[in-house]
Amino acid sequence: MKQSTTRKLFAAVAVASALLGTGAAQAQGYPSKPITIVVAYPAGGDTDVLARMIAEKLAIRLNQSVVVENRTGAAGTIGSAYVAKAAPDGYTLLAAPNTVALAPLVLKPGSGAAYDVQRDFTPVIQTGSQSLFVVVNKSTGISKMSDLVARAKAGTVQTYASPGNGSPMHILGELFNKAAGVRIAQVPYRGTAPAVVDVLGGQVPMTYSTYGAVFQYVSNGRLLPIAVADPKRSPFAPNVPTLAELGYKDVEVGAWQAILGPKGMPADVVRTLNGHINEILKMPDIVEKMATFGISPVGGDASNLGKLIAADANRYARIVKEFGIQAD
Repeated sequence: MKQSTTRKLFAAVAVASALLGTGAAQAQGYPSKPITIVVAYPAGGDTDVLARMIAEKLAIRLNQSVVVENRTGAAGTIGSAYVAKAAPDGYTLLAAPNTVALAPLVLKPGSGAAYDVQRDFTPVIQTGSQSLFVVVNKSTGISKMSDLVARAKAGTVQTYASPGNGSPMHILGELFNKAAGVRIAQVPYRGTAPAVVDVLGGQVPMTYSTYGAVFQYVSNGRLLPIAVADPKRSPFAPNVPTLAELGYKDVEVGAWQAILGPKGMPADVVRTLNGHINEILKMPDIVEKMATFGISPVGGDASNLGKLIAADANRYARIVKEFGIQAD
């Protein structure tokens, strides 16, 4: 009798061990095939370059191919919607700036923004943050915000260049106009690069921009950052004051970068990706490369990104409605 009971006990333990082993194997089995990171913007931009840096390191850590695929169009919503509809197995991810939350709010109905950023994605990790600067052509003679505001009120500064209607830079422009009591009109371009080119050429006196996009021209003295729209000064330009310091309230607009997946991704897959990317963001060569684009590594838990997305979506919905902002 004892022998029979003992045999049954050993059998039960063996079965339990086998089941546990199967669960562990499944958790450790990801990834078993190549991973695709979709970038909804053209190659060469901040989001694309950061995605490729992370993909290269992630491939080594996971011992699996990680491919970056550019799916562009409709202010980034085509690529974003593609990922939202993909299988939630961790093999199709999205590398996105904060316009992933903003674009659906500003595009016209029926334009292709077929996703809800809070409902249709699984947050994985915030990879970085970027400050937005008020930047002027140095030949204008403007050296501080009080100069800019005085000229705007006098009518000698009338326009600013932006990378497009509904961009974070456009949002910043509207908020600054309200806070400063001025009316500087937006000149929308199709991207940051052409906007900066026309500021350099003097066709437009100023722009709102991330630091990486203007760094080389700040370094050679052609452009001058005169304020930053963050709660605190940027580590990339510590001598540049914040708009809040200068008395312009509620004009905080920044940019961020993140990795997301389709809604319903398994928690263990999210933890795996989050853990590896957190470690990648601490690598000295990655930190150094990100700095060339004016991007500060962030990392942290996936839930932190979820809270950030919710806060941005709610705030921008109010701003877009207040100013009647709509993309082209």
